[in-house]
Amino acid sequence: MNSCPQQSSATQKRPLSGIKLYAWLASIEAMMNDSQKKGGLTRAKILSPSARKAIARAGAQARWAKADPERQNLPKAVCGSNEKPLQIGEVAIPAYVLDDERRVLTVSGMSDGLSMARGGSEIPGLNRFELFISRDRIHPYVSDDLQKQISNPIVFLTPTGSKAYGYNAQVLVELCEAILSAREAGVLQKQQLGIAQRSEILMRGLARVGIIALVDEATGYQEIRDRTALRSILEAYISKEWLPWTQRFPLEFYQEMYRLLGWTLDPSSKSKPSYVGKLTNALVYDRLPKGIAEEIRSYNPVDPNTKRRKFKHHQFLTEDIGNPHLEKHVSKVIGLMQASENWREFKHLFRRVFKPSQTYGDKRTVDMSK
Repeated sequence: MNSCPQQSSATQKRPLSGIKLYAWLASIEAMMNDSQKKGGLTRAKILSPSARKAIARAGAQARWAKADPERQNLPKAVCGSNEKPLQIGEVAIPAYVLDDERRVLTVSGMSDGLSMARGGSEIPGLNRFELFISRDRIHPYVSDDLQKQISNPIVFLTPTGSKAYGYNAQVLVELCEAILSAREAGVLQKQQLGIAQRSEILMRGLARVGIIALVDEATGYQEIRDRTALRSILEAYISKEWLPWTQRFPLEFYQEMYRLLGWTLDPSSKSKPSYVGKLTNALVYDRLPKGIAEEIRSYNPVDPNTKRRKFKHHQFLTEDIGNPHLEKHVSKVIGLMQASENWREFKHLFRRVFKPSQTYGDKRTVDMSK
């Protein structure tokens, strides 16, 4: 006889079959996903619409960078947006300044600015402008250099990370000159006269803007104008009196920072290592418009006795411009952190998005340029 006690069929535990085991694992995964979804929805309710948008944009940039490694080699626009185009008379054309200081106008913006019809006859391999200048009536007035530039549009990344196509701003001037020369010669077709009229409007507008810029440069007012512009920026960003403390850096900012650094964060503790303050300067305050960080530090100096600052830097930022910019930027940094597996990967993404310059031994911050 078998000496082992026998269990009844009612109490004996049977191993899960393959199908039941799969169903059990699926139910566990569903519960975990549901918990993560609720957490995400809770966080979304807390964040402002602009903060959610900034985090989503930063996450998209990180995903694009991983999916298309060649993007990192494209020039990046440091200024400009579709919402604030170059206004020349009644014509609006999206304009950008690239990190190599090239001024570019978007191809689509130039096409709309010149009232070029969309669609119509096309030739495979030629963009709209290439097709336009290839016509017999226009081609004789287009220089070889202009033709080369039109055939090779500049591919770049906008400040939001989108890929765009543009031309050096000077191309618009030279193209308008060619079109007006063709009109003067009387060789344009009737449907091309509208494009010539727009070219004339653009040239007149550019002449007015150009003469002002030339006078400013010749008289030295350009430097005064730049200083005045800087003062206007400082006044817009920095409050004349410090504001009551309000939490501007969500706990998530420090949770992600500590995770990437391999540190343990105590949420109940208000004190943080001095290195965290330096990182905050490098990641946030040093990314504000030029001159803002230095001005804030002059308003909020280190107390020689306590070796600490009396206020938080953000208490000196204005409510209508300074702090909204800060919060939007912090959200973008959080998005990059969330998209990174470790600190090295985060620094790589941070450099790609913000292109920080060297700090040359400034002990108040961390050099994120390398």
